[in-house]
Amino acid sequence: MQRKLPQSNLYLREEELRRGIELLYFAYRDFTRDPDEILATSNFGRAHHRVLYFVGRNPETTVSGLLHQLRITKQSLSRVLGQLVEDGYIDQKPGTEDRRQRLLVLTDKGEKFEKSLFETQRNRVAEAYKKAGPEAVAGFWEVLLNIVDEQERSAVLQQIEK
Repeated sequence: MQRKLPQSNLYLREEELRRGIELLYFAYRDFTRDPDEILATSNFGRAHHRVLYFVGRNPETTVSGLLHQLRITKQSLSRVLGQLVEDGYIDQKPGTEDRRQRLLVLTDKGEKFEKSLFETQRNRVAEAYKKAGPEAVAGFWEVLLNIVDEQERSAVLQQIEK
């Protein structure tokens, strides 16, 4: 199949921007499809997946740290986190310096579940990376990073490079 690739500055035209946004929507749809099927078996949704993912990537993160990272309301996080704690996927430990602080960690059950969700996405992304090649992947990362709000980019880079 011949792909229509943007040439020179034509990628800034309205139609090319719409094409890129559409591709993002279609990619997101397929990127989330497999995990959504797994999540549905536990009556969880994408918010649960994001919490599991970021707690797994940042063991002992605080509730406030997770709120900042996900940019969701306390109410939304409370509902999702409460369910994950109640169902045994996440443990909350008191902070070492401030006992009122709650540090979040995945339980063994949570680690296993998060890994099953991640594997579906890892496989899809790895295959796409192989097909596209290293230069395309570097360009893709650059585009994604530049979609992130400018004031958040350095924090995002710190997060992904640890």
